[in-house]
Amino acid sequence: MRLLTGLLAGQKFDSVLTVDASLSGRPMARVADPLRLMGAEITTTEGGKPPLSITGNKTINAIDYALPVASAQVKSCVMLAGLYAEGETSVVEPAPTRDHTERMLRGFDYPVRTEASTITLRGGGSLIASAIDVPADISSAAFFMVAASIAPSSDILLRHVGINPTRIGVINILRLMSADIELLDERFTGGEPVADIRVRSAALKGIEIPEDQVPLAIDEFPVIFIAAACASGTTVLTGAEELRVKESDRIQAMADGMAILGMSAQATADGMVIEGGSFGGGTVDSQGDHRIAMAFTVAGLCSSEPVVIRDCSNVATSFPGFVELANTLGLKVTEEKV
Repeated sequence: MRLLTGLLAGQKFDSVLTVDASLSGRPMARVADPLRLMGAEITTTEGGKPPLSITGNKTINAIDYALPVASAQVKSCVMLAGLYAEGETSVVEPAPTRDHTERMLRGFDYPVRTEASTITLRGGGSLIASAIDVPADISSAAFFMVAASIAPSSDILLRHVGINPTRIGVINILRLMSADIELLDERFTGGEPVADIRVRSAALKGIEIPEDQVPLAIDEFPVIFIAAACASGTTVLTGAEELRVKESDRIQAMADGMAILGMSAQATADGMVIEGGSFGGGTVDSQGDHRIAMAFTVAGLCSSEPVVIRDCSNVATSFPGFVELANTLGLKVTEEKV
């Protein structure tokens, strides 16, 4: 939605972007504000929430924009609007974020400059069509990376997974926790680095998660929390306040669910403190958040009693076939339609 907002801001027609329940509370002012600086006319509901109304036929001007928070979505939104702007648009990042948009534009022969923390492009250029190879998603692979790490006698191979350096925070963090993760046959496809990822069981250890890894693993923290609950010692996460404005407040949603299962997890303003150990079962509410639901599914591998997860319909949208794949790999997951 945020990327489309940037793309639509430069069009000749009016647009309205509506959402389902999972996105209704997401902050959209963070993209509307810089687009308004570029001359776009955008309205949101009270509090900067969706839906968004975009008035077409507006002149889009190039800007130099310093991101208030590290966000690949906001960066990409401004860059896509910059395709229709006069002059050069630059975005300055406070910390590295995923760079799929820059790579994709270069793949379409559109010049994009990256100098230190600044990304720049000039409007009015041409995109040249090409074939696209989309690697497997490391965010989806993360659930099975953690599952293989915490389940005894596991050894799995995840094929053709994107290992973009701005996305491998989950691998870096799990390795710091002593996970046994090996990258095989590293190669490039469509400008993106990919590899086969082999993961074997390991005795995980609690760590203080480096803050420079937080933007590189922001979507994977729900399942990283489960890894921490299955590790020995204490894991501390700081600098991840962005987790509170995802499809749910992922810090509080995970802390609440982990408490129900008997895990030692204390939510903080910008992260979590987790003491690893044994835990039981129970019924948790995913709050309609696909990553929360899949993370607690993985938790069932180490629970002493069954884990029941409510409100999981969005899993089918985010990761079609997740339940079938999980059962193929040895998890015991059943679905109940309500």
